[in-house]
Amino acid sequence: MTGLVPVWAVSVVLLAALVAANLPFVNERLFVFGPRREAKTVAWRLLELLVYAALVALVGRALESHLGQPSPVRWEFVAVWLCVFLTLAFPGFVWRYLRRH
Repeated sequence: MTGLVPVWAVSVVLLAALVAANLPFVNERLFVFGPRREAKTVAWRLLELLVYAALVALVGRALESHLGQPSPVRWEFVAVWLCVFLTLAFPGFVWRYLRRH
C-alpha cells in the first residue's frame, strides 16, 4: 500500500472541485469576493468556471507533489479534467438556468 495516494488527498480535491464548480452559479459576486453585480453574464460565469478549474487543478498538483513524484500532465488529462469539472458544475447550472423562478 505504499504506492497508493491517501484517500484524504483524493477527497480534498474532489470536494474542492465540487464546491468550486458550483460557485459561479450560486452567487452574483465576481470571483466570490468581487463587487456584487445585478446579473452576471454567461461569459463571466464561464470565465470563473475555467479559473476555478485551474485553481483546483493546481491544488491537486500541489498535493500530488507533496505526497510523491508527480506524473506528467498531457493533453488527455486536461481534457478529462475539464469534462469532470463541467460534470460537477451541472447542479449549479440547473439551479441557475433550468429551475422555475
